[in-house]
Formats: sequence, C-alpha cells, structure tokens
Amino acid sequence: MTQSMESGGSPAPSDGYITLTHVIYALHSLTLLTGLLTPVFIVTAFVTGWPSILAVILNYAKRSKVKGSFLESHFRWQIRTFWFALMWIGVGLMLGLSLIGLPLAWVVVGISGLWVLYRVARGWLRLLDRESMPN
Repeated sequence: MTQSMESGGSPAPSDGYITLTHVIYALHSLTLLTGLLTPVFIVTAFVTGWPSILAVILNYAKRSKVKGSFLESHFRWQIRTFWFALMWIGVGLMLGLSLIGLPLAWVVVGISGLWVLYRVARGWLRLLDRESMPN
C-alpha cells in the first residue's frame, strides 16, 4: 500500500487523524467556552475541565500514529499548551498564597487564559489550512 506525500515530502495523514485533531481542538475550545461563560477562569477551566483532560489523553494515545506528518506538530502544540497552562496555574497559586502576591496572581492567571485562547485559536486555524505548527 502506498502512502501519499505532502508537499513538504512528509507522509500525508489520513482524513481520520485530521478529523481527530479537529475534535481535540474542539474539546479544548469547549473547555475554554466553559471558562468564559462561568465564573471559572479560562486557564483553570482549561487544565481542570474534563474535555481538555480527555483531549490531552487523546494526544498522548494517538501521537505515534501521526509521527512524521504535519499533525505531529499540532499534537506537540496541544500537549505543550496544556502543560504550560498547568505550570502557570501553579505559579499563580503560589503567588496567591501570599497577600502581597495576590494581585500578581490575578494578572498571571488572566494573561495565561488569554495565552491559552491564542494557542487554541492559532493551532486550529493552521490545522484548517493544513499547515504545521512552528517548533
């Protein structure tokens, strides 16, 4: 069986894995929407909401299946977004434990939420154009 090639010389992923990547972005977006429409912060909803947790599990479970295709960069982008968001929540939590750091904690969490929105939107738009994500 021959595998079609992308213009960059790497194997083209199957339509099923492209759809899966759209589903993963949709799961992350559902969680972000929850963060926007409820009193929960965007970034905390992103790393504690079941859709994003399910999405990152799917990323890890199917990562080997997209290796070598442009989807590999999207999986890496999604996984890194999740873990860096978790890290920034930890930073915000540590800052929030002190009365002096509380205002800074709000800033860290707010900026992190905007960063997560940007990462999901940018990734999904590039996926629609069938472009890989930068390293």
